[in-house]
Amino acid sequence: MRAGYSIFLLILSLTVCNAVEKIVREIIQIHTRNNPSLGAQLIRMQFHDCFVRGCDASVLLDTVNNSKAEKEAIPNQSLGGFDVIDDIKAAIERVCPKVVSCADILALAARDAISAPFKKSMWSVQLGRRDGRVSLATEINGNLPSPFANFTSAHTLGDSCCGAFSRRLYNFTSKGDADPSLDPTYAKILRKQCPNPASPAITVEMDPGSSLSFDNHYYDILLQKKGLFVSDAALLTDKNSNKIVTRLQRSRSLFFTAFAKSMKKMAAIGVLTGNAGEIRQNCRVVNPGKN
Repeated sequence: MRAGYSIFLLILSLTVCNAVEKIVREIIQIHTRNNPSLGAQLIRMQFHDCFVRGCDASVLLDTVNNSKAEKEAIPNQSLGGFDVIDDIKAAIERVCPKVVSCADILALAARDAISAPFKKSMWSVQLGRRDGRVSLATEINGNLPSPFANFTSAHTLGDSCCGAFSRRLYNFTSKGDADPSLDPTYAKILRKQCPNPASPAITVEMDPGSSLSFDNHYYDILLQKKGLFVSDAALLTDKNSNKIVTRLQRSRSLFFTAFAKSMKKMAAIGVLTGNAGEIRQNCRVVNPGKN
């Protein structure tokens, strides 16, 4: 992040940071009581935002003038939590209008939704991002990595559409076969849950039995060859990554530390600062004109 970012961060911290974080935390606590999967939803939303145009909240924008926005692209149609971001933005605008970006709100909300069960913040979030003014569904396929390929720790939370891994079940080598790196008994279970062709309406847990808990149980599943994605299986074929998987499986605290580091690194991708972008007054639409 550039030098101007540090100055803006200091000013923001001295004026509204405490109030903003308190507002986000309290609203997230209300929503997580009614929606235990909110953490998974917001982490996924932030991931889908940051890997397209950077962390600029472009994924929050609605379609305008027949130009489909990012959220209309097929990989994003299953995203959830937009209403939560709307609630937080509305509350913050009442306290300190035109100061806190939607990109910052998304970063804080994702952190706090994961942190809620632990009664403490699991990682720090730097503030000072600005919001983008462009959101195009056509940019998704070329920029969004295959399901969390670079962020597999996030597989500890939430569900996946069957279509994201159905090839591993039915036609891995174009011969009607299953991926041999997937546990065969588990493959049979998945085929019952995900008939061919895959329905976008059907989802399965990425971390069976623990998909609502932020923990390192996913690595137990991985070592049993029950990871859903090719990117999961690939972690076991490389000697170095296999060692990392084993270490994370054995140490909950190491997992938390590694996850926090990954989240902070991701949240800094392509950040807009200074005069770039804007501070949206409504996370779903760009401001009229340009600030």
